[in-house]
Amino acid sequence: MKIIIPGAAGLVGQNLIVLLKQEGYRDILAIDKHPTNTALLRELHPDIQVIEADISRPGEWQEACEGGDVVVMLQAQIGAKDSGPFIANNITSTEVMLETMKAKGIPRVVHISSSVVESVAADDYTETKKRQEKLVVDSGLDHCILRPTLMFGWFDRKHLGWLSRFMRKVPVFPIPGSGRYMRQPLYVLDFCRIIVSCLKDMPVGQTFNITGREEIDYIDIIRAIKRATRARAWIVRIPYGLFWFLLWLWGLFDRDPPFTTQQLKALVAGDEFELIPWWEIFGVEATPFATAIEQTFNDPTYSSYELDF
Repeated sequence: MKIIIPGAAGLVGQNLIVLLKQEGYRDILAIDKHPTNTALLRELHPDIQVIEADISRPGEWQEACEGGDVVVMLQAQIGAKDSGPFIANNITSTEVMLETMKAKGIPRVVHISSSVVESVAADDYTETKKRQEKLVVDSGLDHCILRPTLMFGWFDRKHLGWLSRFMRKVPVFPIPGSGRYMRQPLYVLDFCRIIVSCLKDMPVGQTFNITGREEIDYIDIIRAIKRATRARAWIVRIPYGLFWFLLWLWGLFDRDPPFTTQQLKALVAGDEFELIPWWEIFGVEATPFATAIEQTFNDPTYSSYELDF
């Protein structure tokens, strides 16, 4: 099986390729446009084909897709200050990849969507992920759609990975409001095992909400990270309005801020996502949150790698 992975150098892709190789897969084409993270992927896996390319634009990467059996569509824009990157990386890239699949006779796609498509939030990320899903469904290709919640694990440059690095650098770690915002974090290795299950036996035409099995408040996630990393930062609650203003101010000086005011609104929106028994559906054992946090930050092989933002 030749597996094509656009967006391969991000959180899910880096973990998925480790797992695929452990499962015996070797014919893997990894495509990503981020130079530093693609270089790291190539360094870690010199035995697979890695191409640095922007798939929102036609190019030589399309020829490398020849003979592909399945695409695991990972590319996504999660945060940005305006709509342009969301449209390019969530919509245009998907249109080009689906056209390429049809031209090359690649019949199947496992599309990695997001739980936000069922969120109460209304922002660029949510709206473009909804449109991206529709493109896949309307493509006529055999497809399976997975909608994960907030993920964490090795190679996490945003989310919990960025929070952990920030915590190690500062004496005070701010929490917006009460911090009692329920999250359903999903361990990325569990999610990657679900993807592998879909590659082996794809449930064609089906969509699955893949939600973290444990409900944990945001402030308790932060405390768990502090314990695992042995950070010394003092966790302090600050008013929501002040936190929003500080993020807005940060955004004035950072072209690609790690956390935006839109993401803050999503954090406090009060979403609770459907929990299906994915551990039974896909035959994947769910890793307890405490165990997953320990593996994320203290694994001797992969915990030390940091992706570029």
